[in-house]
Amino acid sequence: MSYPLFKLNRAAIFLGGVFAVSVPSTVNAGWSIVGLGTHGGTYSVAQAINDAGQVVGNGNGADRAFITGPNGVGMSYLDTLGGAKSFALDINNSGQVAGYSMTGSGEIHAYITGANGLGMTDLGTLGGDFSIAYGINDWGQVVGVSSTEGNAAYHAFITGPGGVGMTDLGTLGGDYSVAYGINNAGEVVGASSIAGSTTQHAFVTGAGGIGMTDLSTLNGTSDSAAWDINSSGQIVGFSGLYDDFFGFYSMEAFIVDADGTGMEGLAISLDSRADAINDFGQVVGGINNYCSDCTRSSFLYRDGTVIDLSLLEPVVAAGWSELTAVGINNHGQIIGWGQLAGSPGGGSRAFLLSPVVAVPEPETYLMLLAGLGLLGIAWRRGEKQLSLQ
Repeated sequence: MSYPLFKLNRAAIFLGGVFAVSVPSTVNAGWSIVGLGTHGGTYSVAQAINDAGQVVGNGNGADRAFITGPNGVGMSYLDTLGGAKSFALDINNSGQVAGYSMTGSGEIHAYITGANGLGMTDLGTLGGDFSIAYGINDWGQVVGVSSTEGNAAYHAFITGPGGVGMTDLGTLGGDYSVAYGINNAGEVVGASSIAGSTTQHAFVTGAGGIGMTDLSTLNGTSDSAAWDINSSGQIVGFSGLYDDFFGFYSMEAFIVDADGTGMEGLAISLDSRADAINDFGQVVGGINNYCSDCTRSSFLYRDGTVIDLSLLEPVVAAGWSELTAVGINNHGQIIGWGQLAGSPGGGSRAFLLSPVVAVPEPETYLMLLAGLGLLGIAWRRGEKQLSLQ
């Protein structure tokens, strides 16, 4: 590179920087919410979303799992494993879906589909007659729970890429475990009973599902469960108390640091549960999940702030209430289900809640164009200098 051209590049970088700072980064100016429909039924629930905005869930139109196109557009049913019903619980960025279906013999088995929900493959079991798939990563590794030989116990499992094979993840010393989430490194999270007790603790494994670490509980409570893990290894879930008569109570959503330490509550005063986390550390979950006579809602936790999604102005204006948010993608799109005023049948409706990106003011565009123009002039002058050497 000649000296004149070097100066030109530095000038171009300087000018680019000056005018780049004149253009504000896109910000969330608001929200839009749309119902995903019921495909002929009276209710629907959305369970997961990928980065293309494809949504999977269930409805009673045909008691089968559904998948949508990008950004929640359209709804089509998935196959079954020969039985009458299927349920979708997760989707990866290739559109592979994981969940469970009734088989032709009436058993419940975990499955994986091909890209964009095509086809359906039975993942089998750990020797028993029951399995459910809760999570899938972009390699097609699936995690969930299965009965062991003779249905003696229920253990968490992981498969290889493409859903091939099924490996028992073991327990924290107790007699059962279940895996709810997996990231692309193959780190798995879930819950397991602990040795000598009926209580359950959240766990995380190493890459490829190797090992199982007890994440303990929050503030000395008895039980916990981990629901999701992002690419950085941040984990979310809930911790609280459990009683055989009342069930879970005094629950609080938590987040765990990427190194598997530092479990912290999200400071939500009502019974809460964190269901999903994206790669930017944004968390969604439920409020009043474990209160039978309370009004349920959902939250978005980001940058240390908690937002009640049911109270967002566009949500209220569109007639939605009591949102249950269970998934969020890396674009900040949130899915779940809620009540929609005036809906036939009165059942829940699946929704897609999307952030509306702010559009820069016209004068900002003018400043950007002016900057690009100056860069073009500088480049042409640099080329002329080079031609005279």
